[in-house]
Parts: sequence; structure tokens; C-alpha cells
Amino acid sequence: MSSIFDYITFAVLLFYFHATEKEFQTGWFIESVVSATLIVLVVRTRQSFIISRPGKYLLLATLFIAVLALFLPILPFTATMFGFIILPLRVYLAMLGIVVIYILSAELMKRWFYKHFAGLN
Repeated sequence: MSSIFDYITFAVLLFYFHATEKEFQTGWFIESVVSATLIVLVVRTRQSFIISRPGKYLLLATLFIAVLALFLPILPFTATMFGFIILPLRVYLAMLGIVVIYILSAELMKRWFYKHFAGLN
């Protein structure tokens, strides 16, 4: 599923927003790091990620990494070092939408998997 959402992100950035190289790199960095970090909360449990609460340290680490990924492009030193730029709000909102759809899709896929393959050895 990760690759599918990478391609969706590429398409949105390139064909919808006509992103420059720096916009593309920044947008893809944000979407890929935030989604990979948050998806841990979905796949860590057989239950719904909303019902099953993660441990305090896992939740803190996950939120720290996601927030860090959002701030790296706007901090002058790291933006220059990595070639990031501040994106327009509409791009951030699109990346947020992709991440939300990815998380919901992963939750649905997890439910399907356990329904069809639970108990198989």
C-alpha cells in the first residue's frame, strides 16, 4: 500500500500542483515520513487503531517524528541543508488528505486480512 500512496502523492504533486523540484522533494518527504510514522499505530494491533491505545512512549515518539517532519522544511538550517522549501497551505492540506486516506485504507486492509487469514497456520 505504501507504494500506491507514493504514486498518488507523485501524481498530485506533479500533475495537479505542477510542483517544482524543491516543492516535489519537500511534499514527498513530508507525506512519506508522516505516513510511515503514523502507519505504525495502525499495524501494531489487530484491533482498530482508534480503540487500541498505543503505549505512551510509542505515541510520543510517533508524534515527535511526525511534527519534526513538518518542521524540518521551515527551519532555515535544515531547509537549506536538505533543499526544502515552505509549501503553500493547499499542498500541506493535500498531503494531509493523502495520509488520512492511507491510514483508513490500511485499517480496512488490516480488517480484511484478519477476517480472511486469521487462524491460518
